[in-house]
Amino acid sequence: MATLYVENVPDELYEALRKRARSQKRSIAAEVITLLEQNVPTERELRERRAWIRRLQKLRDTPSPSPGPFPTTEEMLREDRER
Repeated sequence: MATLYVENVPDELYEALRKRARSQKRSIAAEVITLLEQNVPTERELRERRAWIRRLQKLRDTPSPSPGPFPTTEEMLREDRER
């Protein structure tokens, strides 16, 4: 596992990080790792996102299985009242 050292962290940012870590009952290092995991996607996550996008585009491009045009809201209400 790699080690990451960060220098020249602004005091205000460090204090915000320290408070956040304390509120989550974590060390500052654990909080930084958690934030990185939540906000920096890995190559595998990017591939999965691209696959989902391709699936969604395929669904969007697929024609609707039901014949159109669909009834208006008024027509559906009339039909419902006539039952």
